[in-house]
Amino acid sequence: MKADLHPRQGARLAALSAYDILDTPPEDAFSEVVGLVSRICDMPVALVSLVEEHRQWFKARMGLDATETPIEQSICSHAILGDNVLEIEDTQTDPRSADNPLCMGDRAFRFYAGAPLITPDGLPLGSLCVLDYRPRKLTDVQRETLEVMAKQVMAQLDLRLSLRTADTLRREIDHRVKNSLQSLAAVARFEARRSKSDDAKQALERVGRRIGSVAVVHEQLYRTGTDHTVALDAYLENLARHLAEIAPEGIAVSGEAPAIQIASADAAMVGVLFNETAANAFKHAFPGERVGHIRYHAEQLPDGQIRFSCEDDGVGLPDEADTQDGLGTMLGEVISLELDGMLDVTRLDQGVRISLDFTPKEPG
Repeated sequence: MKADLHPRQGARLAALSAYDILDTPPEDAFSEVVGLVSRICDMPVALVSLVEEHRQWFKARMGLDATETPIEQSICSHAILGDNVLEIEDTQTDPRSADNPLCMGDRAFRFYAGAPLITPDGLPLGSLCVLDYRPRKLTDVQRETLEVMAKQVMAQLDLRLSLRTADTLRREIDHRVKNSLQSLAAVARFEARRSKSDDAKQALERVGRRIGSVAVVHEQLYRTGTDHTVALDAYLENLARHLAEIAPEGIAVSGEAPAIQIASADAAMVGVLFNETAANAFKHAFPGERVGHIRYHAEQLPDGQIRFSCEDDGVGLPDEADTQDGLGTMLGEVISLELDGMLDVTRLDQGVRISLDFTPKEPG
Protein backbone atom coordinates (compact mmCIF):
# COMPACT_ATOMS: atom_id res chain seq x y z
CA MET A 1 0.00 0.00 0.00
CA LYS A 2 1.51 3.30 -1.10
CA ALA A 3 1.54 5.91 1.65
CA ASP A 4 -0.45 9.11 1.40
CA LEU A 5 1.51 12.25 0.64
CA HIS A 6 2.65 14.22 3.65
CA PRO A 7 0.29 17.18 4.27
CA ARG A 8 3.25 19.55 3.79
CA GLN A 9 4.79 17.58 0.96
CA GLY A 10 6.02 20.59 -1.03
CA ALA A 11 7.76 22.18 1.95
CA ARG A 12 9.11 18.80 3.03
CA LEU A 13 10.70 18.12 -0.36
CA ALA A 14 12.12 21.64 -0.46
CA ALA A 15 13.70 21.11 2.97
CA LEU A 16 15.17 17.78 1.87
CA SER A 17 16.68 19.45 -1.19
CA ALA A 18 18.11 22.28 0.94
CA TYR A 19 20.07 19.79 3.05
CA ASP A 20 21.88 18.73 -0.17
CA ILE A 21 22.40 15.23 1.18
CA LEU A 22 20.88 13.03 -1.52
CA ASP A 23 23.32 10.89 -3.51
CA THR A 24 26.30 11.95 -1.39
CA PRO A 25 29.04 9.43 -0.47
CA PRO A 26 28.88 7.45 2.78
CA GLU A 27 29.98 9.32 5.91
CA ASP A 28 31.21 7.77 9.16
CA ALA A 29 28.89 9.90 11.30
CA PHE A 30 25.85 8.20 9.77
CA SER A 31 27.36 4.75 9.22
CA GLU A 32 28.29 4.52 12.90
CA VAL A 33 24.68 5.28 13.87
CA VAL A 34 23.18 2.43 11.82
CA GLY A 35 25.84 0.06 13.10
CA LEU A 36 25.04 0.94 16.72
CA VAL A 37 21.27 0.81 16.23
CA SER A 38 21.56 -2.57 14.49
CA ARG A 39 23.44 -4.02 17.46
CA ILE A 40 21.30 -2.54 20.22
CA CYS A 41 18.04 -3.49 18.51
CA ASP A 42 19.46 -6.88 17.47
CA MET A 43 18.27 -6.32 13.91
CA PRO A 44 20.07 -7.51 10.74
CA VAL A 45 19.18 -4.34 8.79
CA ALA A 46 19.37 -0.68 9.81
CA LEU A 47 19.03 2.32 7.50
CA VAL A 48 19.10 6.10 7.38
CA SER A 49 16.38 6.48 4.77
CA LEU A 50 15.53 9.77 3.06
CA VAL A 51 12.15 9.88 1.35
CA GLU A 52 12.14 11.76 -1.94
CA GLU A 53 9.21 12.20 -4.32
CA HIS A 54 9.75 9.04 -6.36
CA ARG A 55 12.20 7.00 -4.25
CA GLN A 56 13.70 6.45 -0.85
CA TRP A 57 17.48 6.75 -0.76
CA PHE A 58 19.73 5.37 1.97
CA LYS A 59 22.39 7.69 3.31
CA ALA A 60 23.68 4.88 5.52
CA ARG A 61 22.84 1.20 5.53
CA MET A 62 23.69 -1.94 7.44
CA GLY A 63 22.78 -5.37 6.12
CA LEU A 64 21.35 -4.22 2.78
CA ASP A 65 23.06 -3.92 -0.59
CA ALA A 66 20.49 -1.68 -2.30
CA THR A 67 21.12 2.07 -2.11
CA GLU A 68 17.51 3.03 -2.85
CA THR A 69 14.05 1.67 -3.65
CA PRO A 70 11.05 3.05 -5.54
CA ILE A 71 8.66 5.07 -3.39
CA GLU A 72 6.02 2.34 -3.86
CA GLN A 73 8.25 0.00 -1.80
CA SER A 74 8.96 2.53 0.95
CA ILE A 75 7.65 1.72 4.42
CA CYS A 76 9.47 4.83 5.59
CA SER A 77 6.98 6.92 3.59
CA HIS A 78 4.41 5.73 6.14
CA ALA A 79 6.76 6.49 9.06
CA ILE A 80 7.11 10.16 8.09
CA LEU A 81 3.36 10.71 8.44
CA GLY A 82 3.68 10.56 12.24
CA ASP A 83 5.86 12.15 14.91
CA ASN A 84 6.76 8.99 16.79
CA VAL A 85 8.29 5.59 16.06
CA LEU A 86 6.24 3.56 13.59
CA GLU A 87 6.44 -0.12 14.56
CA ILE A 88 4.98 -2.87 12.40
CA GLU A 89 5.38 -6.14 14.29
CA ASP A 90 4.39 -8.30 11.32
CA THR A 91 4.48 -6.65 7.92
CA GLN A 92 2.37 -9.39 6.30
CA THR A 93 -0.61 -8.63 8.52
CA ASP A 94 -0.46 -4.83 8.30
CA PRO A 95 -2.29 -3.24 5.33
CA ARG A 96 0.44 -0.62 4.93
CA SER A 97 3.05 -3.26 4.08
CA ALA A 98 1.24 -6.52 3.26
CA ASP A 99 1.43 -5.95 -0.51
CA ASN A 100 4.92 -4.45 -0.49
CA PRO A 101 7.26 -6.59 -2.66
CA LEU A 102 9.96 -6.25 0.01
CA CYS A 103 7.64 -7.93 2.50
CA MET A 104 6.66 -10.84 0.29
CA GLY A 105 8.43 -14.05 -0.71
CA ASP A 106 11.09 -16.23 0.91
CA ARG A 107 13.41 -13.35 1.86
CA ALA A 108 10.72 -10.96 3.07
CA PHE A 109 11.05 -8.27 5.69
CA ARG A 110 8.57 -9.23 8.41
CA PHE A 111 9.36 -6.50 10.93
CA TYR A 112 9.82 -2.75 10.57
CA ALA A 113 10.38 0.10 13.03
CA GLY A 114 11.26 3.64 11.99
CA ALA A 115 11.77 6.92 13.88
CA PRO A 116 11.14 9.98 11.70
CA LEU A 117 13.97 12.43 11.00
CA ILE A 118 12.30 15.77 11.72
CA THR A 119 13.78 19.19 10.95
CA PRO A 120 13.60 22.09 13.43
CA ASP A 121 10.65 23.32 11.34
CA GLY A 122 8.76 20.08 11.92
CA LEU A 123 9.28 18.64 8.44
CA PRO A 124 10.17 14.93 8.17
CA LEU A 125 12.97 14.07 5.77
CA GLY A 126 12.91 10.32 6.22
CA SER A 127 13.54 7.89 9.03
CA LEU A 128 16.10 5.91 10.98
CA CYS A 129 14.74 2.41 10.69
CA VAL A 130 15.49 -1.22 11.53
CA LEU A 131 14.13 -4.34 9.82
CA ASP A 132 14.13 -8.08 10.45
CA TYR A 133 13.16 -11.19 8.52
CA ARG A 134 10.85 -12.39 11.29
CA PRO A 135 8.04 -10.77 13.29
CA ARG A 136 9.39 -8.85 16.28
CA LYS A 137 8.56 -6.33 18.97
CA LEU A 138 10.83 -3.57 20.24
CA THR A 139 11.75 -3.40 23.89
CA ASP A 140 11.44 -0.06 25.66
CA VAL A 141 15.22 0.39 25.52
CA GLN A 142 15.31 -0.39 21.79
CA ARG A 143 12.49 2.05 21.06
CA GLU A 144 14.18 4.78 23.08
CA THR A 145 17.49 4.08 21.31
CA LEU A 146 15.80 4.47 17.93
CA GLU A 147 14.25 7.79 18.97
CA VAL A 148 17.47 9.19 20.47
CA MET A 149 19.63 8.13 17.55
CA ALA A 150 17.17 9.61 15.05
CA LYS A 151 17.71 12.95 16.79
CA GLN A 152 21.46 12.42 16.49
CA VAL A 153 21.11 11.83 12.75
CA MET A 154 19.18 15.10 12.45
CA ALA A 155 21.83 16.86 14.53
CA GLN A 156 24.46 15.67 12.04
CA LEU A 157 22.33 16.79 9.10
CA ASP A 158 21.76 20.20 10.70
CA LEU A 159 25.48 20.59 11.43
CA ARG A 160 26.31 19.64 7.86
CA LEU A 161 23.81 22.22 6.55
CA SER A 162 25.09 24.96 8.88
CA LEU A 163 28.70 24.41 7.82
CA ARG A 164 27.76 24.48 4.15
CA THR A 165 25.71 27.66 4.62
CA ALA A 166 28.53 29.33 6.52
CA ASP A 167 31.03 28.33 3.85
CA THR A 168 28.80 29.72 1.09
CA LEU A 169 28.44 33.01 2.98
CA ARG A 170 32.17 33.25 3.62
CA ARG A 171 32.96 32.62 -0.03
CA GLU A 172 30.51 35.30 -1.11
CA ILE A 173 32.09 37.79 1.30
CA ASP A 174 35.57 36.77 0.16
CA HIS A 175 34.57 37.27 -3.45
CA ARG A 176 33.25 40.76 -2.74
CA VAL A 177 36.32 41.73 -0.70
CA LYS A 178 38.65 40.49 -3.44
CA ASN A 179 36.77 42.50 -6.06
CA SER A 180 36.84 45.60 -3.85
CA LEU A 181 40.59 45.31 -3.33
CA GLN A 182 41.17 44.93 -7.04
CA SER A 183 38.98 47.96 -7.71
CA LEU A 184 40.91 50.04 -5.16
CA ALA A 185 44.21 49.01 -6.73
CA ALA A 186 42.89 50.01 -10.17
CA VAL A 187 41.72 53.40 -8.85
CA ALA A 188 45.14 54.03 -7.28
CA ARG A 189 46.89 53.24 -10.56
CA PHE A 190 44.45 55.46 -12.49
CA GLU A 191 45.02 58.37 -10.12
CA ALA A 192 48.78 57.85 -10.37
CA ARG A 193 48.62 58.25 -14.14
CA ARG A 194 46.60 61.45 -13.76
CA SER A 195 48.81 62.99 -11.09
CA LYS A 196 51.14 65.80 -12.13
CA SER A 197 53.33 65.42 -9.05
CA ASP A 198 56.11 62.84 -9.30
CA ASP A 199 56.02 62.23 -5.52
CA ALA A 200 52.25 61.71 -5.55
CA LYS A 201 52.54 59.49 -8.60
CA GLN A 202 55.11 57.25 -6.93
CA ALA A 203 53.11 57.11 -3.68
CA LEU A 204 49.93 56.13 -5.51
CA GLU A 205 51.77 53.50 -7.54
CA ARG A 206 53.11 51.96 -4.33
CA VAL A 207 49.65 51.99 -2.76
CA GLY A 208 48.21 50.32 -5.83
CA ARG A 209 50.87 47.62 -5.80
CA ARG A 210 50.38 46.92 -2.09
CA ILE A 211 46.61 46.69 -2.40
CA GLY A 212 47.05 44.43 -5.41
CA SER A 213 49.35 42.17 -3.42
CA VAL A 214 46.79 41.86 -0.63
CA ALA A 215 44.16 41.07 -3.27
CA VAL A 216 46.36 38.24 -4.58
CA VAL A 217 46.60 36.75 -1.07
CA HIS A 218 42.87 37.08 -0.60
CA GLU A 219 42.15 35.47 -3.96
CA GLN A 220 44.40 32.55 -3.08
CA LEU A 221 42.59 32.06 0.24
CA TYR A 222 39.25 32.29 -1.56
CA ARG A 223 40.25 29.61 -4.07
CA THR A 224 41.60 27.18 -1.49
CA GLY A 225 38.72 27.66 0.93
CA THR A 226 40.90 28.24 3.98
CA ASP A 227 41.51 31.23 6.22
CA HIS A 228 44.96 30.15 7.40
CA THR A 229 47.22 28.82 4.65
CA VAL A 230 48.22 29.60 1.09
CA ALA A 231 49.69 27.30 -1.56
CA LEU A 232 53.09 28.91 -2.03
CA ASP A 233 53.62 27.86 -5.65
CA ALA A 234 50.28 29.23 -6.86
CA TYR A 235 50.61 32.34 -4.71
CA LEU A 236 54.05 33.30 -5.98
CA GLU A 237 53.02 32.63 -9.57
CA ASN A 238 49.93 34.84 -9.17
CA LEU A 239 51.92 37.56 -7.43
CA ALA A 240 54.50 37.59 -10.23
CA ARG A 241 51.70 37.80 -12.77
CA HIS A 242 50.20 40.75 -10.91
CA LEU A 243 53.55 42.59 -10.84
CA ALA A 244 54.14 41.80 -14.52
CA GLU A 245 50.84 43.45 -15.40
CA ILE A 246 51.89 46.73 -13.80
CA ALA A 247 55.58 46.61 -14.74
CA PRO A 248 56.98 49.21 -17.15
CA GLU A 249 57.11 48.12 -20.77
CA GLY A 250 60.02 45.79 -21.50
CA ILE A 251 60.37 44.42 -17.96
CA ALA A 252 59.34 40.78 -17.45
CA VAL A 253 58.46 39.32 -14.05
CA SER A 254 58.31 35.60 -13.20
CA GLY A 255 58.06 33.51 -10.06
CA GLU A 256 58.46 29.90 -8.98
CA ALA A 257 58.15 28.08 -5.67
CA PRO A 258 57.70 24.56 -4.25
CA ALA A 259 54.20 23.18 -3.69
CA ILE A 260 54.02 23.77 0.05
CA GLN A 261 51.56 25.57 2.32
CA ILE A 262 52.56 28.64 4.31
CA ALA A 263 50.62 30.76 6.78
CA SER A 264 48.55 33.43 5.08
CA ALA A 265 50.09 36.09 7.37
CA ASP A 266 53.55 35.13 6.13
CA ALA A 267 52.33 35.18 2.54
CA ALA A 268 50.95 38.68 2.96
CA MET A 269 54.25 39.96 4.36
CA VAL A 270 56.19 38.29 1.57
CA GLY A 271 53.86 40.04 -0.85
CA VAL A 272 54.73 43.41 0.69
CA LEU A 273 58.44 42.55 0.53
CA PHE A 274 58.23 41.59 -3.14
CA ASN A 275 56.21 44.71 -3.91
CA GLU A 276 58.98 46.84 -2.38
CA THR A 277 61.72 45.07 -4.33
CA ALA A 278 59.69 45.39 -7.52
CA ALA A 279 59.12 49.11 -6.91
CA ASN A 280 62.84 49.67 -6.41
CA ALA A 281 63.75 47.62 -9.46
CA PHE A 282 61.20 49.39 -11.65
CA LYS A 283 62.58 52.76 -10.54
CA HIS A 284 66.34 52.16 -10.36
CA ALA A 285 67.38 48.91 -12.08
CA PHE A 286 66.05 49.69 -15.53
CA PRO A 287 66.60 53.37 -16.30
CA GLY A 288 65.32 54.87 -19.51
CA GLU A 289 63.84 52.22 -21.74
CA ARG A 290 66.16 49.44 -20.65
CA VAL A 291 64.57 45.98 -20.84
CA GLY A 292 65.15 43.25 -18.29
CA HIS A 293 63.80 40.51 -16.07
CA ILE A 294 62.88 40.26 -12.39
CA ARG A 295 62.80 36.69 -11.04
CA TYR A 296 61.17 35.67 -7.76
CA HIS A 297 62.09 32.33 -6.24
CA ALA A 298 61.28 30.40 -3.07
CA GLU A 299 62.77 27.22 -1.67
CA GLN A 300 62.58 25.23 1.55
CA LEU A 301 65.92 24.82 3.27
CA PRO A 302 67.05 21.64 5.06
CA ASP A 303 66.58 23.27 8.47
CA GLY A 304 62.90 24.00 7.74
CA GLN A 305 63.38 27.66 6.92
CA ILE A 306 62.10 29.16 3.69
CA ARG A 307 64.30 31.30 1.49
CA PHE A 308 62.69 33.93 -0.69
CA SER A 309 64.78 35.74 -3.26
CA CYS A 310 64.32 38.45 -5.84
CA GLU A 311 66.91 38.80 -8.58
CA ASP A 312 67.06 41.33 -11.41
CA ASP A 313 69.41 41.77 -14.34
CA GLY A 314 69.37 45.54 -14.20
CA VAL A 315 72.20 48.04 -13.81
CA GLY A 316 72.93 47.01 -10.23
CA LEU A 317 73.90 49.14 -7.25
CA PRO A 318 76.43 51.94 -7.51
CA ASP A 319 79.83 50.99 -6.11
CA GLU A 320 79.51 53.51 -3.28
CA ALA A 321 76.04 52.28 -2.23
CA ASP A 322 75.62 50.35 1.04
CA THR A 323 73.80 47.11 0.26
CA GLN A 324 71.81 47.40 3.49
CA ASP A 325 70.48 50.87 2.74
CA GLY A 326 68.13 52.24 0.16
CA LEU A 327 65.50 49.50 0.31
CA GLY A 328 62.94 51.69 2.07
CA THR A 329 61.69 51.79 5.62
CA MET A 330 58.70 49.55 4.84
CA LEU A 331 61.00 46.71 3.83
CA GLY A 332 62.97 47.04 7.06
CA GLU A 333 59.79 46.94 9.13
CA VAL A 334 58.53 43.89 7.30
CA ILE A 335 61.77 42.01 7.90
CA SER A 336 62.43 42.98 11.51
CA LEU A 337 58.91 43.08 12.93
CA GLU A 338 56.82 40.64 10.94
CA LEU A 339 58.97 37.86 9.51
CA ASP A 340 61.91 38.08 11.92
CA GLY A 341 64.15 36.91 9.12
CA MET A 342 67.68 37.36 7.86
CA LEU A 343 67.93 39.68 4.88
CA ASP A 344 70.82 39.61 2.45
CA VAL A 345 71.49 41.98 -0.46
CA THR A 346 74.09 40.79 -2.97
CA ARG A 347 75.64 42.56 -5.94
CA LEU A 348 75.74 40.42 -9.06
CA ASP A 349 77.78 40.78 -12.21
CA GLN A 350 74.58 42.15 -13.67
CA GLY A 351 71.89 43.26 -11.28
CA VAL A 352 71.06 42.64 -7.62
CA ARG A 353 69.77 39.67 -5.59
CA ILE A 354 67.80 40.22 -2.40
CA SER A 355 67.15 37.13 -0.31
CA LEU A 356 65.33 36.49 2.94
CA ASP A 357 65.56 33.40 5.17
CA PHE A 358 62.93 32.97 7.86
CA THR A 359 61.19 30.29 9.86
CA PRO A 360 57.54 30.00 8.75
CA LYS A 361 54.83 30.45 11.35
CA GLU A 362 52.42 27.67 12.23
CA PRO A 363 49.11 28.25 10.39
CA GLY A 364 46.25 29.41 12.57
